[in-house]
Amino acid sequence: MPIERQTLRTSLAVLTGGIAVILDSTIVSVALHELATDLDAGVGTIQWVSTAYLLALGVVIPTVGWLQGRLGAKRLWLAALTLFLLGSVLCSFAWDAPSLIAFRVVQGLGGGAMMPLMTTMIVQAASAADRTRLMTVVALPTAIGPILGPVLGGLILGAGDWRWLFLVNVPICLAGLVLAARWIPAGEPGRRIRLDVVGLLLMSPALVALLWGLSNVSGGGGITRTDGLLPLIGGALLLAAFALWALRRRGEALVDLEVLRSRPTWAASTLMFLSGASLYGAMLLLPLYWQQLRGEDALGAGLLLIPQGLGSLLSRTAAARLVDRVGARGVSILGFVLVGLATVPFAFAGEHTPVWPLMAALFARGLGLGMVIIPLMTVAFTGLAHAQVPHASIVTRIAQQVGGSVGVALLAVILSTATSRTGNLAHAFDVAFWWTVGFTGVAVLVSFVLPGKAADEPPAVASEPVVSSAR
Repeated sequence: MPIERQTLRTSLAVLTGGIAVILDSTIVSVALHELATDLDAGVGTIQWVSTAYLLALGVVIPTVGWLQGRLGAKRLWLAALTLFLLGSVLCSFAWDAPSLIAFRVVQGLGGGAMMPLMTTMIVQAASAADRTRLMTVVALPTAIGPILGPVLGGLILGAGDWRWLFLVNVPICLAGLVLAARWIPAGEPGRRIRLDVVGLLLMSPALVALLWGLSNVSGGGGITRTDGLLPLIGGALLLAAFALWALRRRGEALVDLEVLRSRPTWAASTLMFLSGASLYGAMLLLPLYWQQLRGEDALGAGLLLIPQGLGSLLSRTAAARLVDRVGARGVSILGFVLVGLATVPFAFAGEHTPVWPLMAALFARGLGLGMVIIPLMTVAFTGLAHAQVPHASIVTRIAQQVGGSVGVALLAVILSTATSRTGNLAHAFDVAFWWTVGFTGVAVLVSFVLPGKAADEPPAVASEPVVSSAR
């Protein structure tokens, strides 16, 4: 059966704006050297161009459920996309490092609201029958954004000024605003919902502290760095305090952790954490492998990662069909096994390993990554009520974001430690890639907890009309 026209329109409108945000998360990573040179800033300062954006995401993500309930999904989406567009334009006019960092915060606040809201709007708009097919659309930027972002960034830097890294967002955001204004239903007026102030004061600082600590750990010096260890401890304590608070307040909490009582939701959240660690962790290792060990420049390393992006793109439709036929569990297991096996060649690779076998492995790895995203984004909302969807979307997004930061930090420490101990960079990369294989091995085991065929899954609570409602 064809997807309902209104549902498809909403999905395409949301996807158009969301592409810019997901690409922007990684497109700037290849430009830090150029930014440091042009803005006359040290590496430690210019690194905040990425860190400030990441921390802004951590501040706003927990509030999205409450904001959606107050403003409505459409108004919140338009406001967040406008804020992201404003931040992009301001970044292109930055005159020094502090101004660029400040404008990246503006971008991050808009983008942080859009990421969980994008999934929420699609899930709430779709029927259960259409959800798996629509997830192939939603998963497109999520799957290939981190892969194509560095490639696009390298191409832009090779052809022009770094300011175009931000200006490239302008036409995408404008198109997204036009489509959202025309195609996304207005929904109900926002309702006056009391903000969980205590939850906000616990959850947002917890995420900021964790992401900041992990960012500092991955920057060198390992877990022993004071500015890495203390934020991690503080963030963990705040997160634990929020969990206790949220479980007491249940549906009145800023983020309703009751959604984790659903087996599909907590299993999918755990796997989103592990997939984030595998994807973003490897996206630290792979460019470094091509640059430090094989002598490629930033653009060359980005181009060599294209096969992984193509694999992710091509596997989406097949993954959706497989979910319908064999269930989320089988597709997730198959995808993670493929990711793990395709990473193994890099654990044996050295300076003179032929390129083509490694590119074939990257293509296979991309097939696996694209495959696992579909069942996880579909099954995470199985059995949940309409009003619980925003909270599940926030939980899964946080899991992926923190998982990615953990993967980057852990693999950076492992690579640095192995290099300092042996003095053999090739061996250090082998060790780090084996750890990446280990992430996927754990994910395979957790995948057995996911539901099997659709007939075995718990039924979802009947959905309400497409409106914005969240506690």
